[in-house]
Amino acid sequence: MNQALELLQPYPFEKLRALLNGVTPAAKDPIALSIGEPKHASPAFVAEALANNLHQLATYPTTLGLPALRQAIARWCERRFAVPAGSVDADTQVIPVNGTREALFSFTQAVVDRSADSLVVSPNPFYQIYEGAALLAGATPHYLPCLAENGFNPDFEAVPDEVWRRCSVLFLCSPGNPTGALVPLPTLKRLIALADKHDFVIAADECYSELYFDEGNPPPGLLTACAQLGRLDFKRCVVFHSLSKRSNLPGLRSGFVAGDADILKGFLHYRTYHGCAMPVQTQLASIAAWEDERHVETNRSLYREKFDAVLDILGDVLDVQRPDGGFYLWPKTPVDDTLFTRELFATQHVTVVPGSYLSRAVDGHNPGANRVRMALVAPLAQCVEAAQRIRTFVQSRG
Repeated sequence: MNQALELLQPYPFEKLRALLNGVTPAAKDPIALSIGEPKHASPAFVAEALANNLHQLATYPTTLGLPALRQAIARWCERRFAVPAGSVDADTQVIPVNGTREALFSFTQAVVDRSADSLVVSPNPFYQIYEGAALLAGATPHYLPCLAENGFNPDFEAVPDEVWRRCSVLFLCSPGNPTGALVPLPTLKRLIALADKHDFVIAADECYSELYFDEGNPPPGLLTACAQLGRLDFKRCVVFHSLSKRSNLPGLRSGFVAGDADILKGFLHYRTYHGCAMPVQTQLASIAAWEDERHVETNRSLYREKFDAVLDILGDVLDVQRPDGGFYLWPKTPVDDTLFTRELFATQHVTVVPGSYLSRAVDGHNPGANRVRMALVAPLAQCVEAAQRIRTFVQSRG
């Protein structure tokens, strides 16, 4: 067996199951705020497009995907991130993938230089795929703490040059999981300059980018920064997007990678061996999703309503703020986060994730300690009920 498998830590939900094992919850209907699985209705027109193309089951898909899908993705990138029309080359700068999770992992395997003492740098807390992908690619994870005093973004200015010199891949997550923090546009531009100086790849996980609060002010992304810098070759920059959160289609397993054509050429070569081509019927359904924004606006409206209601209930009993985007709350807990999680489950039958399970301790400090992640994915009534139970729980502890 690959000895690097022994380096992998249990996934946060494995730790959560172990934490709650043996606990008898209160006799109330269970409410899970733990897993970030969208629960809003999937668009009917996407399901219809999928059903209408089931005859494509008899067709082998290509790794590069259908030209029509790549064109739909390229045009969406230009519209969404203020990139000049026609600047994203659908033939060389876009690859459809089976959701961002598999793409983030496989991308790391393709770009890490195993002959070097490579680092994969990521925010901390983080999506655990970044860490596992680094370890299985033969690299060392390097964690940058995301603290409240820095807007829950890493303090990139404090990163030593030695770290940047060894960096193969810098993972960004904007809006962040679990913090919901956006990486500001000036920061993205500074990171691009650092990537040029030290020759590393910026891999921006933007799968929550379409969940934001100000309908008239969509947040910028890495492609926006590239366009403003006149870097339409997107040199050293790659973005990851998915239909899972944007369109409530986690089961479709559909997303894309876009950016630097030279990097994507090598990634495509890797993927031809990886055996992960997207089924044709899924590609055709994905075109329908990427070409429609009305259902995405409705989706944002539903999340806005839930955030407003939940924050109104919890705002005066917990240290919690509205995030920049995404569907998570990242409140500070009045007691240890694992104790908070266990007692909340026992007394209120509400499940959250301890923040320390989503982070790693660096220099004796875990930036997720004394915080929990709450995913507002359940219907409004359940989110309100969960918030009321959490309020009761916090008040009962004094």
